[in-house]
Amino acid sequence: MALISAYTIIRSMALFHITLAFFFLRNPKMIADQNIVFLMGESMQLPTPREFSKPSATTAFIAVLLAFLGVSDLTSLSLSDELAESYWGTQTPVRLTFLFAVTGYSYLFKDGGVLANSGRKYTVNAGDHLKNSIVFTWGFLELAALFWVFITLRDERRQRAQRLIEKRKAEHNTL
Repeated sequence: MALISAYTIIRSMALFHITLAFFFLRNPKMIADQNIVFLMGESMQLPTPREFSKPSATTAFIAVLLAFLGVSDLTSLSLSDELAESYWGTQTPVRLTFLFAVTGYSYLFKDGGVLANSGRKYTVNAGDHLKNSIVFTWGFLELAALFWVFITLRDERRQRAQRLIEKRKAEHNTL
């Protein structure tokens, strides 16, 4: 049995999203200056974008998206157990796939990355702004937390099925 339930982890992530939204709206430099962002960025040799030094339209939009994600995740936790299990059973793998793609892209296609074009082959593209320490750190931490949710949900589902089997065996033995 898991020490922390999947829904507790999801609730914590939702509150974390709302907190991040607040800081992206009020003081994005605080996020860019965090030790974890610096550590992950330096270890993966990713630049820290200068655009996060003061509030801007971009950081406000990021704040709105994170707040929306946090509120919708909190709202989904108020569903009945069957609906919540179905929702998060499908939502978690989709989010994991998306975050794996974003995190992998920001690392593999960075300047000097394994799959990056260099020299004459290099062309500027729209995804270049995703190759930075903030995007990588967010994607990596979300990926780790959602993988924890995925494993915990699977374990909880297995335990519920085991209890149901034991209950049916007990009912069958009493007949």
